[in-house]
Amino acid sequence: MELPLLTQPECVSEPGWCNTIYGWTGNEWLASYSDLIIAKPLHIAMILIIAFILRWLVHRTITKLTQGNGKPPKLLNPLRERRTDALTAELLSERRLQRARTIGSVLKSIASLVIFGLAAIYVLQELDIQVAPVLASAGVLGVAVAFGAQNLVRDFLSGMFMLVEDQYGVGDVVDLGEASGTVEAVGLRVTTLRDINGTVWYVRNGEILRVGNSSQGFAYAVVDFPISHGSDVEKAISVATEVATDATSREPLSKDVLDKPEMLGVDKITPDTVTLRLTVKVRPGRQWSVQRRLRADIKRAYDEKDIEPPYPYGRPIPPSSPVEL
Repeated sequence: MELPLLTQPECVSEPGWCNTIYGWTGNEWLASYSDLIIAKPLHIAMILIIAFILRWLVHRTITKLTQGNGKPPKLLNPLRERRTDALTAELLSERRLQRARTIGSVLKSIASLVIFGLAAIYVLQELDIQVAPVLASAGVLGVAVAFGAQNLVRDFLSGMFMLVEDQYGVGDVVDLGEASGTVEAVGLRVTTLRDINGTVWYVRNGEILRVGNSSQGFAYAVVDFPISHGSDVEKAISVATEVATDATSREPLSKDVLDKPEMLGVDKITPDTVTLRLTVKVRPGRQWSVQRRLRADIKRAYDEKDIEPPYPYGRPIPPSSPVEL
């Protein structure tokens, strides 16, 4: 039996990097620290390489799921669709693609955080650092931060659900309770609106309890026009229906109208007025322009047909009787 030389490190007698490096180099110091100099860096490099490859594969998969390529993104296939009929091809394509990309961006961030977090834990283990105390300290710190930032977490989760459920998007006209207007930006924490006066509102997602969206699917242009009690109601209904039907069949309203006008008839009677109501199904967000145009056309037709408004401008106002003291 051959005895080892006294200059040989103890680890030479055991299989591993020490034995291998000493056999290659014959250097005692290099063999003694081969695990720290060679083995651990190689393991750490392998962990990082696997983490980057896994991250690349996950991101690539998410990108494929969020790319439409002329078809609805696969990421949104399991989700409920809010719009149907002929509007799907024209109105949904860009919106659904934008929605899928937004969700995909969030999923990529979460995937990167999870993958690199696990990689960091494995690297610490390779450096012989006790991970359990670190995780326990991080857990206590996380609880403290979460307790202090619970509103931030609430806003983040609410923003995630809003994106997944497609409650609203950029360009939609919405009523969020405290603020209403056109959506300019949708974030995971804050939604930005601009109202009709030009004021920009920043609404925290966690504070949004209800959403009224006037830009999804379709909308109704509701036109109310009052007439006097002395006017012929049937004639007023006939004139309004004829005018609305003709106006919505021609440019510029025809491109915004989805169905024929529906005359609902007398909607309200007060001591001074009889109010008629007419509705038109239109593209989302176009109801206000259609309302304004129909009101102007019906008003012009009523003047031509001598259908009196509730307070005729030609009727003299009787003078008030003097008050006796």
